[in-house]
Amino acid sequence: MAQALGEDLVQSCELQDDSSSLGSDSELSGPGPYRQADRYGFIGGSSAEPGPGHPPADLIRQREMKWVEMTSHWEKTMSRRYKKVKMQCRKGIPSALRARCWPLLCGAHVCQKNNPGTYQELAEAPGDPQWMETIGRDLHRQFPLHEMFVSPQGHGQQGLLQVLKAYTLYRPEQGYCQAQGPVAAVLLMHLPPEEAVRLDAEVFMALLRRLLPRVHKHLQQVGVGPLLYLPEWFLCLFARSLPFPTVLRVWDAFLSEGVKVLFRVGLTLVRLALGTTEQRLACSGLLETLGALRAIPPTQLQEEVFMPQVHSVALSEHDLQREIKAQLAQLPATASGPPPRPQARLPGAQAIFEAQQLAVTRGGTRPEVPRIVVQPPEEPRPPRRKPQTRGKTFHGLLTRPRGPPIESPSRSHRGSTSFLDTRF
Repeated sequence: MAQALGEDLVQSCELQDDSSSLGSDSELSGPGPYRQADRYGFIGGSSAEPGPGHPPADLIRQREMKWVEMTSHWEKTMSRRYKKVKMQCRKGIPSALRARCWPLLCGAHVCQKNNPGTYQELAEAPGDPQWMETIGRDLHRQFPLHEMFVSPQGHGQQGLLQVLKAYTLYRPEQGYCQAQGPVAAVLLMHLPPEEAVRLDAEVFMALLRRLLPRVHKHLQQVGVGPLLYLPEWFLCLFARSLPFPTVLRVWDAFLSEGVKVLFRVGLTLVRLALGTTEQRLACSGLLETLGALRAIPPTQLQEEVFMPQVHSVALSEHDLQREIKAQLAQLPATASGPPPRPQARLPGAQAIFEAQQLAVTRGGTRPEVPRIVVQPPEEPRPPRRKPQTRGKTFHGLLTRPRGPPIESPSRSHRGSTSFLDTRF
């Protein structure tokens, strides 16, 4: 079945090209809507020319077949071969299979199964007028040159409206912010609506001080704090800061390995912008430094060039958690606003899978434990003659869970006193 599905995918998608345009507001000044859309749906995109190191068609087909096989036996794959899932995510999930893989990686398929009809109820419920007005003003700003979101009455903008409204009803304490728009829009490009949803700044600066001390010193000298550039990166999951194919690759790794990927991407961007002495000397002030952070050459942000640098950042999950605890301990007790909840963020596919398996076990569907049954020995029979015991070690009655009992030879070993039968 997996092979047949893979063949269908190959036939329907001869080549999954991962080159496209930037997903940002700069598209407003781009080409007119009469231009042809690229493979990602961006009107006037440049997907016809593959980027540097773009995998050939045969390699893409091989990766598709691997993902079809892994997702066809997802529980077995995550239980025994998570390292393979992690490496395949780093190489990039084939475009034709992201709609199948993303819900599995983040555990959304289990949440949807356990809560049937929840999204439909939220989508049909009236939204808070305050949030609905704000959401309505932002709809046209989300990838305005993508074919899904060109028309105000099209399924793209209407679906985005329903998803954002549903989230405000599902998480009323969080409500809506503008950064949710591009995140929801990218999800809607790949998934149906039902499947699409101050501490970090201190942690990021601490990591920057440890890993890139000269860059950290420069940012302090020119007065560029993390809140001037980090919210746009983290809140939008880099959807407005990187080329769209690279955004998808970042999301593949993020859904697989968790929030540490976002910190790795941010550290890589800072290093590309200000990593050399010449770059720092050219940025003598605040505006020049912010401009450098937003003007990294596109060739350095292409997925096959950028992602290996991201994965080479020396930042483990243990390092990140240790720094988070250190920064939490330094927060003043009188700080305004709700306390940070870093444990509520995406921990990675493996941790999500293990937590869901544990929840299933606690729910009463534990695997059956073998039951040991002890049977009394039979009445001893007087031997007719001395038995030949050389080379023989066991005689007696062996019962099975099915069918009638099978009798052993009538002569019992004189050392046998009891018999055990294990039933599964």
